[in-house]
Amino acid sequence: MIRVSVFYPNVEGGKFDLDYYINKHIPMASEALRPYGLGTVEVDKGISDTDPNAPPRYVVMAHLTFDTVDGVHEGFKATGRQVMGDIPNFTDIKPEFQISEIQS
Repeated sequence: MIRVSVFYPNVEGGKFDLDYYINKHIPMASEALRPYGLGTVEVDKGISDTDPNAPPRYVVMAHLTFDTVDGVHEGFKATGRQVMGDIPNFTDIKPEFQISEIQS
């Protein structure tokens, strides 16, 4: 099982429309990527760092599971323009990505 994690860093002055992200972007991306093996999608909203008085490192993180790494790459090759092109509609923060193999 493969996990694609998308991290939106907590940058000073950064804007993020969580309502749009959850209600429009995630459903659109899910529909586009499901034919390539997308399974689950989870969205986390950052609330603090390990120090409860410090802001979170990331304002939002999303975790998408896929059957195979080939499915990830094929899916983003086929839908990347559509999915990535929607980013300015909800944030001005540049996302960071990691593709991992789930071990447990």
